Parts: sequence; C-alpha cells; structure tokens
Amino acid sequence: MHFDAAVFDMDGVITDTAAVHAAAWKDMFDGFLTEQAGGGSFTPFSRQDYLRHVDGRPRYEGVATFLNARGIALDFGDPSDAPERRTICGLGNRKDRAFNDIVRRQGVQVFESTVALIDVLRQSGIKIGVATSSKNGALVLGKAGIAELFETQIDGVVSAELGLKGKPAPDIFAVACERLGAARHRTVVVEDAVSGVQAGARGRFGLTLGIAREHNGEELKREGADLVVGDLSEISLEDLDSWFENTVRTTPGAMRLQ
Repeated sequence: MHFDAAVFDMDGVITDTAAVHAAAWKDMFDGFLTEQAGGGSFTPFSRQDYLRHVDGRPRYEGVATFLNARGIALDFGDPSDAPERRTICGLGNRKDRAFNDIVRRQGVQVFESTVALIDVLRQSGIKIGVATSSKNGALVLGKAGIAELFETQIDGVVSAELGLKGKPAPDIFAVACERLGAARHRTVVVEDAVSGVQAGARGRFGLTLGIAREHNGEELKREGADLVVGDLSEISLEDLDSWFENTVRTTPGAMRLQ
C-alpha cells in the first residue's frame, strides 16, 4: 500500500446523523428566534444556514457563527450553562439536549458503504481513526455498535481537553494521525462538510476525500477536496492506493504529480 491511514469524520460520513443534527439545530434556533422576535416575524433557520454556518463546526462555534450572521450578539456564557440560558453556551446545550433525546429514542443508523470500505481498509492493514467536532462521539458510535472499528477517536471532548482548534483548522485530524502513528502525507481524510475539507486542505493530508451528500460536490472541490464522490461505494481500495502512488505530498505546501 502507498498509504497508511484513513481518518473519517463521523456525522454524515460514518453515521446517518447529519439530518438529526440539522433538525436539532433548526428546532433550537427557530425557538430562540421566535423569542428574539417577541411575536414579530423572523427568517427561520434554513438548510443553507446549517451548511454554511454550523455543519462540521464545534457546537458553540456554530452557535456564534450563525448568530453573528444574523447580527445577534449574546454573551458566551459558560459550558455549564443550563439550556434555558440565553447565552451561546446555553443555546448550544439546548441543541445538544434535543440531539441526545432523538438519538436515545431512535438509535443511530450507519452508512453501510462507509462501514464496508472501513472493513476493506482494515483487512489491508490501513489504520483507521475517527475525528469529529461532536462531543457526542462516544455516545453515537456506541449506539451504532461500531466503536471497535477505530484505533483512535478524537471528538469534541478530547478537543476541549487538549485545547484543539475546531474545523476548518486541521487540529483534530492531525492529532488522529499522531495517535495512529501515521504521517499526514500518507493519510486519507474523509469529510462531507465544507469546514472539514477546508481542514484537510490546510493540513496538507495525502488525500482529502469529499462526500457530496448535499449535492454540493463543486463547493467541496472548490474548498479543498482532492476527490469528490456521492457515496463511498463509488471508490475502492485500489482507487485510493492509485492516488497515493501517483500523487505525493512530502512537506506542507509541496505536491508532486508522478
């Protein structure tokens, strides 16, 4: 093999939970905007708002980014804030409560094509990690029954403990590589979010593979994805190995096509 490791985002890549997150965000933000409008009209939180301001970002950063786009200023508060508090942390915790309620009630579905590719990679000796901004990583992977597939798991809890920057910074993918003992230029990053492919590009990983589940392939390519597919059933171990055989990144900022 011409590569050693693959690090997967979780929501929307491994688990079919992106829609659950989007629903929880909409429920929380529309409730807040209703309160903010005081009975007047307001523009509801949309799918584009989710993709542009929230998707892939750490929870509190997502709250702050969306509110800033709407010209709304709130105190940051504290991560221990109750969900009823009108702070960035309070709103983030309100969204988290909604998400956890849905997961515990409905369970977690996985993308079988992703699990199938992970199985093939593992059988070929490729090290596998997961890197997600979500603080619910352990809960979601446990509910899905797939936690044992990953040699390392970097989630929002680990990020907070280590003081890592959220996507589009490459920190969580870089730490996953370190823990796997793999060099960045011999590692695949698999992402479905714009902020995620931006992180892959900034980190100069060997291959940033985008999954266009929102029919946003052009945007993912423009923002940093080297290759884009609609689903991981469209790519094989041989395809990945061929990429690394013919495309070499040896140092940040250096890429050579063979």
